[in-house]
Amino acid sequence: MDLGLQGKTALVLGAGGGLGGAIARALAREGAQVALGDLSTEAVERTAAEINETGGRALPLTWDVAGPPRHGRALPLTWDLGDLSQIDGNVSRIEEIFGPVDILVNNTGGPPPTPVSGQSAEVWAKYFQSMVLSVISLTDRVLPGMKARGWGRVITSTSSGVVAPIPNLGLSNALRVSLVGWSKTLAREVGRDGITSNIVLPGRIATPRITFLDEQKARREGRPVEEVAAESIASIPVGRYGNPEEYGDVVAFLASTRAAYLTGSVIRVDGGLIPSL
Repeated sequence: MDLGLQGKTALVLGAGGGLGGAIARALAREGAQVALGDLSTEAVERTAAEINETGGRALPLTWDVAGPPRHGRALPLTWDLGDLSQIDGNVSRIEEIFGPVDILVNNTGGPPPTPVSGQSAEVWAKYFQSMVLSVISLTDRVLPGMKARGWGRVITSTSSGVVAPIPNLGLSNALRVSLVGWSKTLAREVGRDGITSNIVLPGRIATPRITFLDEQKARREGRPVEEVAAESIASIPVGRYGNPEEYGDVVAFLASTRAAYLTGSVIRVDGGLIPSL
C-alpha cells in the first residue's frame, strides 16, 4: 500500500526514544524526510544516523554509529520542549533544510512516577509547559503553512492513562488528558483545511520507559522486576508487550494520504489492554 508520504516533511518529537524513534523510522521508510527533536543530542543523532544509513529500517540496539551524523533523509535537532523559545528557531531550520512541516508528531517524554496529590505548583507548571503548552505552541507554529497548502497531519502520542488512569502516574494522567480535548477541538477547527488531528495511545510497548516503570513498581512493592513484568503481560489479551515498530506503523498510516477521513479520533495501540469501551 502506497501511503503517499514520498517527499513529505515530518517533524517527530521525542525521536531519541523508543516510540519516537520507531515513528521516525516508519515515516522514513515511506519516503518522508524526517526532522527529529529530542532533549538528548546523543540519542537523536543516533536515530538520525540509523535512518540515514538504512532508510528507516530498524537496527539492533547494539548497532554502533561510526562518524558524525549525516543530514540525509533525517535531520537531528537538540530540543528542550520545556523552553518554548526554541520552537521558532528549530522550525525555521527545518523549513530551510527540508521545507515546511507537513506532518507533526507530538511525542513528549513522561514525567516521573508520582501520586496526583501533594505535588507543588512549580512541578505542575514545569510539566504542563513541557508536555502540554509545548505541543500546543508548536502546532500553532506549523498550522498556518498546513492551511496554506491545504494538507497536514497533527498526531499526538499520549498514554493509555488518559482513558484508564494508571496508578502512581498522577502527573501524566492529569496533564495528558488535556491534549485529548485539545486535539478533538482542533480537528473540528481545521478539518476543512485538509488537516487531520488524532491522538494515539500506546499500551505496554517494549521501550526503555516501560522497563523503567516496571523497575519502579518492583522497587515500591519489593518484588522482582521479572514478576512485575510477567503480571503486566498476563493482563494483555495478546499476551506480550508491543513492538515499537508496530506503534510506528500505526502512526505512519495516520500520517498518510489514505487516512484523510480519519480525524478527531483516539487510536489505541495496546494489544487489547485497556478494559473500557
